Amino acid sequence: MIKKAMLFQTLQEKKVSCSLCQHRCTISPSKFGICGVRQNREGDLFTHAYGEVIAAHIDPIEKKPLYHFMPGTTSFSIATVGCNFQCPFCQNWQISQASKSREKSISGEPMSPELVVREAKRNGCRSISYTYTEPTVFFEYAFDTSIIARKQGIANVFVTNGYMTEEALRTIQPYLDACNVDLKSFRKEFYQDICHASLEPVLESIQRMKDLEIWVEVTTLVVPGQNDSQEELTNIARFIAGIDPDIPWHISRYHPDYKYLETPATPLETLQIARETGKEAGLRYVYLGNIPGESDVTLCPACGTTLVLRQGYSSKSMVAHDDVCPQCGGRIAGVFSI
Repeated sequence: MIKKAMLFQTLQEKKVSCSLCQHRCTISPSKFGICGVRQNREGDLFTHAYGEVIAAHIDPIEKKPLYHFMPGTTSFSIATVGCNFQCPFCQNWQISQASKSREKSISGEPMSPELVVREAKRNGCRSISYTYTEPTVFFEYAFDTSIIARKQGIANVFVTNGYMTEEALRTIQPYLDACNVDLKSFRKEFYQDICHASLEPVLESIQRMKDLEIWVEVTTLVVPGQNDSQEELTNIARFIAGIDPDIPWHISRYHPDYKYLETPATPLETLQIARETGKEAGLRYVYLGNIPGESDVTLCPACGTTLVLRQGYSSKSMVAHDDVCPQCGGRIAGVFSI
């Protein structure tokens, strides 16, 4: 479905300036933005990513990954085609790199915002996650859905690269409960050369989410030879801790995919070193992810009591059902109810 977009201005000669993401594309008539789903039609901007779902699944919230946001619940997870990054190691590249600007594009299934919310309720999901691709590029769809979801008592989650503008984030903030931000690197060159983007806007988004009281967790996919140096991992950990040491950091294992088929999977030793680096930087909650068969736990940072025991993406044993440790009474960071 094609729908008039939000967050743009019409310029001279019927060009438009898109202010949805930090690329801030200036788009000529009939052309698309970098995301490949927003098109200038005679001086108005339209989205081709509205109500056309390319993926819809019921996932554990832990799969987002969000470990401190309503643990043990499920999230109705949806995506459309498109992304504003071009990462060559993307693990969802078949849909994220699909584009409505190309002649051969992937078509999704029609699904209205109302139907998304009904399906979430019908399946007992406590939240809706806008995920798999980049939710910012299907902003209008996510925005309309989030308003309906909030009225029904269902939370809204973005799994995002953090490249949205301040205008976009403030627009959806009243309805957005949690975000997992993919902080891919702490080097400007990495973002420029690999993602064709910039680092600073992502860092600003993480800080802004915290300031706007959106629950935020951070994920870093550790790619051998690209962002796995001790210096870089230390810089990421210190940045997160500098905002709030209670922000969970998910250190994810890379597996060969898309254009990075010859790069080996991340050694487990590298991930373990990264976890220790996070703890040394003062982070209270550091997790390893994308390791089949591995379990992970949430410990009380005050007394070390096991609060949540996970196997894979599912929480198998819940000791804490709120934000208080049952052993010592210490506060546990997170959102346990809405």
